[in-house]
Amino acid sequence: MNRIDSTKNPKVKNVKRLSKKKYREREQQFVVEGWHLLEEVLSHEVVVQELLISENKEFRPHLDVSGLPVTVVTEQVMNEMSHTETPQGILAICRMPDQTDVLLNQNNNYLFVDGVQDPGNLGTIIRTADAVGITAVILGEGTVDSYNDKVIRATQGSLFHLPVIKGELEEWIDGCNKRAIPVFGTAVGKGTTHSAIASQKGFALLVGNEGAGVQEKYLEMTDQNIYVPIYGNAESLNVSVATGILLYHLKQTI
Repeated sequence: MNRIDSTKNPKVKNVKRLSKKKYREREQQFVVEGWHLLEEVLSHEVVVQELLISENKEFRPHLDVSGLPVTVVTEQVMNEMSHTETPQGILAICRMPDQTDVLLNQNNNYLFVDGVQDPGNLGTIIRTADAVGITAVILGEGTVDSYNDKVIRATQGSLFHLPVIKGELEEWIDGCNKRAIPVFGTAVGKGTTHSAIASQKGFALLVGNEGAGVQEKYLEMTDQNIYVPIYGNAESLNVSVATGILLYHLKQTI
């Protein structure tokens, strides 16, 4: 078992670099932090390449970490690598999985995300999609990286429960059109109120950037554009809240 006592250790610097997208993509690695997320990656066949644990912590008995490289670090080193105010004392360096092949099917449900930039919003959207039973989440250009540490924490493990992949939204919408999968765009105050739309056996929902919304070029490709009406004085709903309302409304449960 290895040990790190200095914050200047090269491995500490490498872990900190993985907070940046370009290094994650170059190394094909990402970091998860905390006991719950460690349990999630171990339970969902994510390749864990190394575990780093504080010297004052012990592995929880129900976690099978046999055969995994473990490095013990001081509390100071853990604090240096952590992105949380109160570190739980455990980090895992994981291998990015290959992009999952997702096939379009008339009976499945898809979520297309156009340019959502806030990590907390994207994480909540992925967690909600998981709860609803969405088949796959497709992230279009301009959307925050799903392996951003704040996104991972906000998903609470849902990132590892369903395919979340990068894609060209125009191609995905076109694929739905060719397979008669209805695509519903979202546009504030435009189109049809969501309550006028019946639940669907198969569908794709397209949601957009916090400020600009869905790009017009995509809205022109949808079957119908819908919105959640505002009855009070709020200018709009948070994109993750609106996504949850629409997914649960569209999802056919029988």
